[in-house]
Amino acid sequence: MNTASRSDSVGGGGRATGGHDVIVVGLGGMGSAAAYHLAARGQRVLGLEKFTPAHDKGSSHGGSRIIRQSYFEDPAYVPLLLRAYELWEKLAADSEREVFRLTGGLYLGPPDSLTVAGSLRASREWSLPHEVLDAGEIRRRFPNFTPDAGDIGIYEGKGGFARPELTVQAHIDLALRAGATLSFGEEVLDWAESASGVTVTTTRATYHADQLVVCPGAWAPKLLAEFGIPITIERQVLYWLDPVGGTAAFEDQPIYIDEDAAGAQIYGFPAIDGPAGGVKVAFFRKGIECTPDTIDRVVHPHEVREMRERAATVLPALDGPPVHTATCMYSNTPDEHFVIARHPDMARITIACGFSGHGFKFVPVVGEILADLATEAKTAHPIALFDPQRLVATP
Repeated sequence: MNTASRSDSVGGGGRATGGHDVIVVGLGGMGSAAAYHLAARGQRVLGLEKFTPAHDKGSSHGGSRIIRQSYFEDPAYVPLLLRAYELWEKLAADSEREVFRLTGGLYLGPPDSLTVAGSLRASREWSLPHEVLDAGEIRRRFPNFTPDAGDIGIYEGKGGFARPELTVQAHIDLALRAGATLSFGEEVLDWAESASGVTVTTTRATYHADQLVVCPGAWAPKLLAEFGIPITIERQVLYWLDPVGGTAAFEDQPIYIDEDAAGAQIYGFPAIDGPAGGVKVAFFRKGIECTPDTIDRVVHPHEVREMRERAATVLPALDGPPVHTATCMYSNTPDEHFVIARHPDMARITIACGFSGHGFKFVPVVGEILADLATEAKTAHPIALFDPQRLVATP
């Protein structure tokens, strides 16, 4: 996507089309959810996406994403998670698909680590059911794990995973069922606001609507550059390793996040893709800065070796060769909190970006929030933490 224009007129060719209440730019995790929630409210929705449905070019792919409520990043997220879980259940029922599964969640590390101390703080502050396990109890209950003697774990039964591609497709299908018009393979070139509405120009046409919702994912630095929101894009690598002895011992395992004494985190999943699917594991926030155009999609032998060595420190059987690898992108804000807001200077524009590698579990509730903002100019959900003004430099 090219950078957007703030002028009242839009250059470029293509036919002019109207008749839309809201245009949604970007139909990945957040955009597809927004399109669905808007259409379900009776809004005439046009969704525009550069790639194919549920594509693998951005951040909403990779087969699984952790969902959890004991939120070490900040307890302020918990109310949104409680609503997100209600909407995950509704999405599963409405789409008749297993878009998520609860497996339990285990968060391990030194007692003063962010993963453990933060998860415990959120659990206690919001009275979330949880257990505190010492290293011996972790080994007895979850024999795949070999935590250090001084480590502890926070276990919550509400931990689990979502299926990103299935989730995006479910929201797309439900949006279409509710009457949305969704166009794929159509790149947005420019957009503008005026007193009469918004105008969006693509490689095919020029469209008019009353409101615009922009969910640019890893394309945020380019599309939203003029607004001064500092977002960096990082390349992340996902690994599916073939465990020693096969996947059977990993089938009933909880999702987990493990933090070592240096503060480095890895996360992983049960064996959810059958005997030949391996067991997924990855580093959390160990990326290399990139852009969507420059990202290295090749996973190199030294990266695989480093992942195997780190995984084996807590899951010795996971020291096996990869059966599959993939790359994705994190869109990071400086404080790693989201950006969700009506644009402060443009009343018809709502933006959602900078989800910093931990946003997918919020997809259903973010869709609801974006529908609120586009139709009511406000939301009852607590989103003050996500105000972009906290990130924009003042003269």
